[in-house]
Amino acid sequence: MQNDSHLPRQTHTLPHKIHQPSEKGQSIQMSSQIDYTSPGTQFAFDVNSNPIFKKDANNYINLLSVNQLNTLRNLSLLDIFLSKGNVIEPHYHQNASELVYCISGAAEISLLNPFTKQYLRYHVTPGQVVNLPQGWWHYEIATQDHTHLLAIFDANVPDVIYGSDLLRLTPANVFAYTYCLDAEALKTTLEPIKNTVVLGPPSNCSYNPVQGQSAANPSANQGFVAQQAVQPNQAVQPQKYGSHHHRAPQF
Repeated sequence: MQNDSHLPRQTHTLPHKIHQPSEKGQSIQMSSQIDYTSPGTQFAFDVNSNPIFKKDANNYINLLSVNQLNTLRNLSLLDIFLSKGNVIEPHYHQNASELVYCISGAAEISLLNPFTKQYLRYHVTPGQVVNLPQGWWHYEIATQDHTHLLAIFDANVPDVIYGSDLLRLTPANVFAYTYCLDAEALKTTLEPIKNTVVLGPPSNCSYNPVQGQSAANPSANQGFVAQQAVQPNQAVQPQKYGSHHHRAPQF
């Protein structure tokens, strides 16, 4: 039998987005190696075992990243389960683009194009996708029960900044002064946001509660979707995949 001790180790160098400041304050890209002969090398993982947020039994998100599967490079995903009327709150990913694929159910996926200053809204059903460029503001709302979405990222671990954190952590008086708003009214409006929401509306929300399956009054859920998608008093028209509305962002 041939002795293979003289053979080189089976390693493969892939780009790995690790940025460190250089002497001139600029970021530099480093690389890392995967040792495919190591006993610790991971090729498989059960994504069901890694929930990162759970609102209830029907609304939750599982994560797969390089922290769970160390052979991944510039790839991660969120496995998303939603019931009708539940929404992944407005947010953006500062380090990754996102491709959202609908596995089952249906969803409205909306995004703000920062170049045209327009909101784009897409209705997706199984087999359809929406691409969300890195850093673009967006959100997803389930329009059917048993909606299952797969969000794929071009980063080892997707970073995220949620709208609820911007609202609850920025001092209300800063918003009020900047935008000439009633400071006390704004403080009262934002006061209920105590934590990062992730999946809304919160379970204790009295305005439009959505818990588990569809709420008792489905028209309330439909109204919530319509408010996010069109101008006030504008008729809601059925959306086909690939079509979108152009409108000025409403802040």
